[in-house]
Amino acid sequence: MVDWGLGNYERIALQLLPAAETVVETADPAPGETLVDIGCGSGNAALLAAERGTAVIGVDPSERLLEVAAASAEERDLNAEFVLGDAASMPISAAEADVVVSVFGVIFAEDPSAAAAEIARVTKPSARLVLAAWVPGGPISDAVRLTRETMAEILEQPPASPPFTWHERESLADLFEPHGFSVSVIEHAIPFHAPSVDEFMRIEGENHPLAIAARPVLEKAGRAEEIREGMHRIYDEANEDPGAFRITSRYVVAELKR
Repeated sequence: MVDWGLGNYERIALQLLPAAETVVETADPAPGETLVDIGCGSGNAALLAAERGTAVIGVDPSERLLEVAAASAEERDLNAEFVLGDAASMPISAAEADVVVSVFGVIFAEDPSAAAAEIARVTKPSARLVLAAWVPGGPISDAVRLTRETMAEILEQPPASPPFTWHERESLADLFEPHGFSVSVIEHAIPFHAPSVDEFMRIEGENHPLAIAARPVLEKAGRAEEIREGMHRIYDEANEDPGAFRITSRYVVAELKR
């Protein structure tokens, strides 16, 4: 399991702010409500919700990112607290949340069924849940898969099981309808920009926890340059801006209501 406190994920998270804005707008939290942000990271969605006057609890397994989020909340005088936990184990009272959101956070839950049960536990009978999940495919997905498959080969690990399909309405319905939620899904897209492919890869390589965790393994095996060239080729072929660099990733926003 990757330590998301590695590197400077808060810099990477800035690129995901438009998705957080979409999730919070969809959830529409109000003053007097309590919102829980699962996998809050450095606080994108949590802080946006707190700006609306909502009482916010951010949950994340990374102590460092919680500290970053808490410092931002204090600096902006927002009503938000940040606590250590994960989707399947939250230090939150039963039926405390009016709203639960997760921007590419709950999708990393090791046990989706346990996460769904925990979300059901902390939500009120009238609660709503809004989550963002990546749609598989696209250049970033392909580049990450290249790295992960190479890492598994180096470490002689068996192929990973297919991940839970958080982006599919039917899968979410199977997971959450037993807890009384109805499900709707809308697809969105988010662009990633940089002056060049090389600059994009430099920023990701220096800041993203996945890249930082993989680097020593790849370097020790003598395959770091191979992977760098493979990722560069993927991004080059997908580049949408001949004068600079732009790629687009698809994601869904799922809205679940009781």
